[in-house]
Amino acid sequence: MHQQGAQAYQQTTKVVESPRERESALLMKAAAGLQRVKDEWDTGTREDLKTALTFNRKLWTIFMSSVTKADSPLPQEIRQNIANLGMFILNETREILLEIDPAPQRLDILVRLNRQIATGLRGS
Repeated sequence: MHQQGAQAYQQTTKVVESPRERESALLMKAAAGLQRVKDEWDTGTREDLKTALTFNRKLWTIFMSSVTKADSPLPQEIRQNIANLGMFILNETREILLEIDPAPQRLDILVRLNRQIATGLRGS
């Protein structure tokens, strides 16, 4: 199983060359997962919601950890903006998970932010 994961990563690295492109692709994957949950809200499960939100949360936790390291090459202002955005996303995620009956529109902001950041990383 570990070997399959390594092979999948290597294949992804061949397709996606730069770290920024990789981050953009991951953000788009997270956005697509959240959008799918929203689109299938009436037929999906609470577990589908939890899975999509957890993936997004883990991704943003990694981003926040990366930008807050002392050796981050990003300018301080950008590092702070990403950290603030990450905190907002983590708080939104927590609130959605704690709601008994969240509205599907609650996912819109998370999808939009991921797509916008992904677009910025691609330089488009």
